[in-house]
Amino acid sequence: MSRFEDAFSQAHPQWRVQILWRQGYDALPWLRQPEQGGVDVYWAPSPGNFERLAAEHAWQPLGVDLRGLPARIGATPLRDAQARYQATELAGYGFASNPQRLRELGVATPKDWLELLDPRLREHIALPDPARVGYAPVLLDIVLQAYGWERGWALWSELAGRARLVSRGGSLVSDEVASGRSALGLSIDFFVASAISNGQPVRFTYPRHGGLNPAHIAISAGAKHPDGARAFVRFVLSDAGQQLLADPEIRKLPVRPEVYRSLPAHYPNPFRGAQRGDFAYRNSSAERLALVTSLFVQWPGQPHERLNALWQRIHAGEAAGHDLSAVRACLNQPPLSASAAEAPALLALFATRPSAGMGNVPASEQEPLGQQEIAWQFYSAQRQAEAQRLLEAMGL
Repeated sequence: MSRFEDAFSQAHPQWRVQILWRQGYDALPWLRQPEQGGVDVYWAPSPGNFERLAAEHAWQPLGVDLRGLPARIGATPLRDAQARYQATELAGYGFASNPQRLRELGVATPKDWLELLDPRLREHIALPDPARVGYAPVLLDIVLQAYGWERGWALWSELAGRARLVSRGGSLVSDEVASGRSALGLSIDFFVASAISNGQPVRFTYPRHGGLNPAHIAISAGAKHPDGARAFVRFVLSDAGQQLLADPEIRKLPVRPEVYRSLPAHYPNPFRGAQRGDFAYRNSSAERLALVTSLFVQWPGQPHERLNALWQRIHAGEAAGHDLSAVRACLNQPPLSASAAEAPALLALFATRPSAGMGNVPASEQEPLGQQEIAWQFYSAQRQAEAQRLLEAMGL
């Protein structure tokens, strides 16, 4: 942000930029204040906030030239139909890896999600806790869209049973991988780019089934400095602003395709990947992401240590030649169907959850949301107990 502040000030010395830092769940109530908290421009990687506030008429038309800026990339829209907000940059989800640790394990760099189930990677994958790491809910959703609800949750259950859960900060996954404590981690590209720029031994891979998180920019309906706001928006979307995104210490993905012609050949180009169909993920609503996060926390994440031990016994039994499909079914079957997860009444229960921060404690059992989450916990305990009973009956 300081790099953009300095560059904009040099290009437009008549304007002074004051930056107000807010996380997504803090920004939403701030922008719902009278006069939108005095904010002229909102610039953040929080698609749900832009959509919600657009429905509340919080934005005015951008009023800037958007020629040369595509309306979408893959399945991801880059602006709304009324051009009230526009994506300024992209971040991609994928795999951070430590090449040396992978060589020691005899594992090739995974190129897609199913390759993470390689038994040699057991206990060597850093999995960000979706209830505590802001970008992680989208990782859950990418897999569910790519493989379908049933198969996607089966993958997450088994992967959670093989991985080490990381519960603090987005950059911690990169640290885990760079240090060699994990051979691979699920991350977002700019965290890994920062580690690489600091000389850390880590690489990043965009999986075949990938997703992109756009940062958008909008001008508030009650902006007191609309001319300065538009000048800032124009700068961020200009060739100069987009080039600045490629700085090694920033390393975001520009949304102006022409800019990639002047970038190094090795610089990731998501527009080229989109032509191959790599980014078919459609960004979900905040309510959907809150639901899948809660389901992960209350089901395969409850408790993680017990799930890990059960999957270890399953893998050992299968290696010895046993058919453990019935045991797998106990741990792979989610507590609700895909159609039930789309029910408006259920999603409405999670409508306020994204604004309350990243917590993993169920709501009060006296409330419908708490009753739902406690039911998922009970389901998890029942299914894990049945899996344990079946394993013990087989002497495993």
